[in-house]
Amino acid sequence: MAFAASSPDPRHDAPRMTAARDTLLREIEVMDEYGERRTISIPAERPLTIFVDKRELVTLMTLGASPELLVLGWLRNQRLAQDLADIESITVDWDVGAAAVRTRAGIPDLDTRTGRRVVTTGCGQGTVFGDVMDQVDALQLPDSRAARIRQGTLNGLLDVMRQQDSIHRKAGSVHGCALFLGTQLLMFIEDVGRHNAIDTIAGWMWLHGVDGGDKTFYTTGRLTSEMVMKAAHMGVPIIVSRNGVTQMGHDLATRLGMALFGRAANRHFLCYTGFDRFDSEPEVHRAAVRVVAG
Repeated sequence: MAFAASSPDPRHDAPRMTAARDTLLREIEVMDEYGERRTISIPAERPLTIFVDKRELVTLMTLGASPELLVLGWLRNQRLAQDLADIESITVDWDVGAAAVRTRAGIPDLDTRTGRRVVTTGCGQGTVFGDVMDQVDALQLPDSRAARIRQGTLNGLLDVMRQQDSIHRKAGSVHGCALFLGTQLLMFIEDVGRHNAIDTIAGWMWLHGVDGGDKTFYTTGRLTSEMVMKAAHMGVPIIVSRNGVTQMGHDLATRLGMALFGRAANRHFLCYTGFDRFDSEPEVHRAAVRVVAG
């Protein structure tokens, strides 16, 4: 499922893109522990092979809610396209499960830049080209005075996500990612892999010229190094997750000066890094309840 607030117009140099759609849920028959048969919905996972100038690069397993934005964000986060104007068109055809990307002048050193791959952890397994890892130190995020979050804002953001209609509620088996300005939900997308969902948001931001410096990124998935790195490439310095944080994700966020919040649900959370970006408004500890045997 995808949601976007009233989006600004696409940039004047945006590529031509199709608007391919397919069913997101499939109904199947199951038998439960009582021997009863019933119909439930499951996510309709499908492969999408990306071709750039007729060269096959990668196959993504995706729900396919906004495939053109997924491809656009994937190109951006892999640093295969430096400028939106470099991309002439993105055409998705679900009949053949392919996305054809046409660039205006090709991608320099494509063989070298895509030669070393890192297969990342997670649902559907993401792929990061090795040279993206080497570009981390060049990233510049706004300092803690310009990009920070209040505890009340964090709680409000979590309230919005708790009330958000989603495929996960209907069928499970998907991850959701969202982009916030304060407590205003700008973009929400679900996919079978959290890396696909963050790439789709990256594509939406790039297409509409949305800056990440004053935004907060939310995900239901764990914060691995891949997720932290992609958020940093999007220019977003604050990440909130319903799940936990890996050691590499923690180390990378510390290195970049990002704020990571994990185990975040209802009014509970852990701030793992970036304390200087967080305006704490501590909850009052509840008194322990003593049970006296009578």
